[in-house]
Amino acid sequence: MQRVIQRTKQETVYSRLSDIPRGSASDQIVDGCLVLEGGAFRGLYTQGFLDAMMQNDLNMSSVIGVSAGALGGMNYVSGQIGRSARINLGHRHDGRYVGAKAALHSRSLLDISFLVEERGILEPFDEARFFQPERTFVAVATNCLTGEPEYFEKGKCPDIVRAVRASATMPYISPMVKIGGVPYLDGGCACKIPYVWALARGYEKIIVIRTRDKDFRKEDRLHGAASTVYRKHPEFARRLARSNIDYNHQCDEIEWLHSEGRLLRMAPSEPVDVARLEGDMEKLGDLYWLGWNDCNERLDEMKAYLLGS
Repeated sequence: MQRVIQRTKQETVYSRLSDIPRGSASDQIVDGCLVLEGGAFRGLYTQGFLDAMMQNDLNMSSVIGVSAGALGGMNYVSGQIGRSARINLGHRHDGRYVGAKAALHSRSLLDISFLVEERGILEPFDEARFFQPERTFVAVATNCLTGEPEYFEKGKCPDIVRAVRASATMPYISPMVKIGGVPYLDGGCACKIPYVWALARGYEKIIVIRTRDKDFRKEDRLHGAASTVYRKHPEFARRLARSNIDYNHQCDEIEWLHSEGRLLRMAPSEPVDVARLEGDMEKLGDLYWLGWNDCNERLDEMKAYLLGS
């Protein structure tokens, strides 16, 4: 019986969890905006990339993230190396986070509130450092009344944690999150990669971290179920229905902006075969290390771009 218990535990927690780096980022801040794509558990790639950035003192002054990108971005701004990865690689199979218990608590198979509210279970979040005014943090959520993306900025919105929760709340399987009486869902429904916000703000140095390889595109078709599921929110349904088409356009434009030197695009160096709600802990762990290694491989390129060195 003891051997069965150990085997079950090994299957539900990443085998190299103790290898995930720990520590705090330095106080050195680099001017520029970091743009983080979502992708649910594919965000492990981003988390590995961000940990390597923190270990190498690349702490950018502004961060904007969607969904998993917003969740990982919070820990990047709080300077907590490895925290995001340890939560996901250690709790992916915790029923309070994903599964039946999560559904009972939040009416969703994926309970994002577990990540932002269970402070007694998870590593303490460094709120004091996160809320320091020297760095900007923005979470993108989709307004379900208008179908438009909205940008919630730390220090300017009343509840940035709730905004991050809304940003990471997946359509079809999660209830809407209300902020100021307005219902919101996943920012990726309207804007999967928010680089336009960074361009509009006039940032001269922009790094975009994708969670798919640079050549990946979605099926160029409408979501047929959107109009049925969200018939009471027609503007949101229309935006969600064309989200694949909009995403492909964003990917194409990012490649063009990268070629023109207007931004620096980072992406997995190999195709990512990881589902949004992936349960294979070794695949998720491998994805984390892919991000960590990709960052270190392109470290000189990033430093040259950001620092001119």
